[in-house]
Amino acid sequence: MGKELINYLSEYITPERKELFEKVLSSRTRYLTVVLEDIYQSQNASAVMRSCDCFGIQDVHIIENQNQFKVNPEVTLGSTKWLNLHHYREKEQNTMDCIHHLRNQGYRIVATSPHANDTNLEDFDLRKGKAALIFGTELTGISEIVENNADEFLKIPMLGFTESFNISVSAAITLHHLNLRLRQSNIDYLLNDDEKDDIHLAWLRKTIKRAGLIEKKFHEDNMKAI
Repeated sequence: MGKELINYLSEYITPERKELFEKVLSSRTRYLTVVLEDIYQSQNASAVMRSCDCFGIQDVHIIENQNQFKVNPEVTLGSTKWLNLHHYREKEQNTMDCIHHLRNQGYRIVATSPHANDTNLEDFDLRKGKAALIFGTELTGISEIVENNADEFLKIPMLGFTESFNISVSAAITLHHLNLRLRQSNIDYLLNDDEKDDIHLAWLRKTIKRAGLIEKKFHEDNMKAI
């Protein structure tokens, strides 16, 4: 039924948009996911969202302990429309809630940090399995909770006096490098067919005007045909 509904709704978009959806879906991944912990500058968080979309990352996890996540539309350019955003803001320990959730999904918890014992980006082992990349708040970086519960630490080698990049730059460099390596590997990192169908359907619903009414007609017509 899912594919039939996708085909039905696809009649309400242009052939060019249909082709674009299929092309983008063919490169989407959940092998890597991004976690933003307490980002307070909307332009930074929004720039990370844009990078995630550009590099094929489907899911972004947003921890809101002290700072509420806000989208800057001039920066995102609509990219959040195509991502799955997961918010953690209802509990006392939002960071641990996120970590537990990701671990239950089979992710390694990878904290990005300039600590001396971290793994350099080019040495990060992608074959060990799925990785959730945590980027901390602008001034202080990852929280002590993340530091104490991370499975691994990751850093971008730097040659200057400044010890860290801006968070949005950090995320873009990291995602570009890891995405390139994934595409050059034989790792099975792409979405499976069911995941593609779920996301495809969500995108169609967001794109088509009055999609709910059109979908209702689809189900009514199918019921009549039974």
